[in-house]
Amino acid sequence: MGHHSGLQNGIVFRDKNLPYLSSWIYNNLTVMSALTRMIKKIPVLGPLAKAVYNKMIGTQSFTNSSDYWENRYKAGGDSGAGSYNILAEYKAKIINQFVSQNNIQSVIEFGCGDGNQLGYFQFPAYIGVDVSSTIVQKCRDKYRADSRKQFIVLSQYRQENAEMSMSLDVIYHLVEDAIYWDYMQKLFTAGKQYVIVYSSNEDDHENNQDVAHVKHRKFTTWVEKNAPQFELIQHIPNPYPYNGNNEVSSYADFYFFRKK
Repeated sequence: MGHHSGLQNGIVFRDKNLPYLSSWIYNNLTVMSALTRMIKKIPVLGPLAKAVYNKMIGTQSFTNSSDYWENRYKAGGDSGAGSYNILAEYKAKIINQFVSQNNIQSVIEFGCGDGNQLGYFQFPAYIGVDVSSTIVQKCRDKYRADSRKQFIVLSQYRQENAEMSMSLDVIYHLVEDAIYWDYMQKLFTAGKQYVIVYSSNEDDHENNQDVAHVKHRKFTTWVEKNAPQFELIQHIPNPYPYNGNNEVSSYADFYFFRKK
């Protein structure tokens, strides 16, 4: 999963192929997004401002993370800009190098998405897990001829593991605390030797929950408290830090963990 392909400067478009949006509307929504980030921090005005903003940009239909992604994929949506083009190439370069240097023979990914990012990887064996049954079937169809790859719907996950587990552009999409906790437990249990996380790592993020399906978290705090058997061995800041265009920039950095 990557950044929502319809997210531009804090504005959510339901379809990236929407017709031309007039500059007047665009500019006013941009201002509203910026104002909301400030106003929502005010105890009384914050929730009201956020509700008004979400109504304007069409995020009020969000119910939960699982339904969001299933509905998105059913409607023909993809995993987002982070799984395509320059960002996908960057992630693949870093991960392929790590896998090669450490002679890793098996990988399991939680939140495999539409499988586009997977096409850039060079793994001897791979298991992709996703909450969406629709996208899992699409991945099975896409990689049907490759016996080294298998895909599992999260509800049917049975403690499969691998030498390395990984999470790419997923953690900040887990807005429910219980879902986040369960995901992190699975991620750090399934990695027998290594865990790679590509995510933001901040609780008090400037645009935290500006969009209903995003909640940034300082996930390394969870790891320190709940997976002490793993140590952080490397942090790689993103060479494409977020600049307002999620097609070519990201809030996420790389974090590499190794079992002690």
